[in-house]
Amino acid sequence: MLSKKVLISALFVAGSAAVCAQTSTNSPYTRYGLGDLSDQAFANNAAMGGIGYGLRNSLNINTMNPASYSSVDSLSFMFDIGMSLKSSNYREGGINSNAKNSSFDYVAMQFRLHPRLGIAFGFTPYSTVGYKFGKTSSIEGSDVTITNVFYGEGGLQQIFGGLGFKILDNLSIGANAGYLYGDINYQTAASFSNRGDQTITYNNLSVKSYNVSFGLQYTQPFNKDNSLTIGLVYGLGHNMNSTEVKGIQVTADNTSSSTSDSYNVVNEREEYNGYGIPHTFGAGLTFTHKQKLTIGADYTLQQWSKAKYNNTEGLYYQDRSKVAVGAEYTPNLLSRNYLGRIRYRVGAYYSTPYLNNLPTGEGPSEYGVSAGFGFPLYLFQKHTMLSITGQYVRVSPSISRMLSEDRFVIKLGLTFNERWFMKWRVQ
Repeated sequence: MLSKKVLISALFVAGSAAVCAQTSTNSPYTRYGLGDLSDQAFANNAAMGGIGYGLRNSLNINTMNPASYSSVDSLSFMFDIGMSLKSSNYREGGINSNAKNSSFDYVAMQFRLHPRLGIAFGFTPYSTVGYKFGKTSSIEGSDVTITNVFYGEGGLQQIFGGLGFKILDNLSIGANAGYLYGDINYQTAASFSNRGDQTITYNNLSVKSYNVSFGLQYTQPFNKDNSLTIGLVYGLGHNMNSTEVKGIQVTADNTSSSTSDSYNVVNEREEYNGYGIPHTFGAGLTFTHKQKLTIGADYTLQQWSKAKYNNTEGLYYQDRSKVAVGAEYTPNLLSRNYLGRIRYRVGAYYSTPYLNNLPTGEGPSEYGVSAGFGFPLYLFQKHTMLSITGQYVRVSPSISRMLSEDRFVIKLGLTFNERWFMKWRVQ
């Protein structure tokens, strides 16, 4: 027992430390809005196209619908940790480039408090910003050129806790409440070819707010082998508690060192609570046959058009929708053949952009396909599982000649599902 706790504590600390160092994207599109959005899908969900609203089992943590927490086994303590490896190919006007990233994705734990009540805690990203690119152009009527370098980093994360309560044997409700925080830094540096001075325009956004969501799941059995689960979720939209510092910094000799006297900050000002997150509505259906086959579909609507961006509403955001489908197949959970106990997963999704009125039109749409495996491990007990997911994601601009992205992602998730609460009887 003690060795298990030491191992998991070490993993938790290592994962938390990795959060501070991650840079999980290099997309110029993250220059706008809150960046690249996360849909809270763990590695096993991602392999099934990112579905989760109707998924309900005792072998995985499903933070996408907190009503699922009530399905946890009475003897189990679950701990889940995940990371991603990503290779992105960008293409614009015949020019290609590649970027590779890795990131710590999530950590969560779940256990039962009461025969009808399950609880979960965890960390997940909300959005990520990461880009650096430049543009050089000539000034009309002279030999002088101006170079603009655009740079951004940061993102929002959330620490959450949730409860799932089983009202009836086939009806559960749940809620997640989280602390949403993070810093996003944007800057544009402009320099002229005929002198060393540089002008930097910067926006530094700091968020310390909250995030709340609710969920419901209803399971209708048809017979002892087949059942259908309906899942509904709602995420509360609101203006975030935030501070944004905007300003212009003029430097000499292309240096911005804060320890020298070679710079001057002008027009710096602070703005408060100018950003929001959307009301989110989700619905999912999942069909289960025995313990072998699971097929599901999800639909998500995020009302970004009603969320604040830079103290405005309805100008830079538009509503975002996502459709996802997925399946999981396990030949035989009790098979002596290891291949028969592996979980085979496939899925696909399509999402519309939430960004609008960009210099290039609206933001890019996105679609992806995925496949993965769940490998049972015998570290301590039989329910520990390693999930490996491969994804191909296509990011398509609204205008054909603009930047497109082909993204290849490997997601790794390790789920400890151990019998910590078993009472041993000695005869």
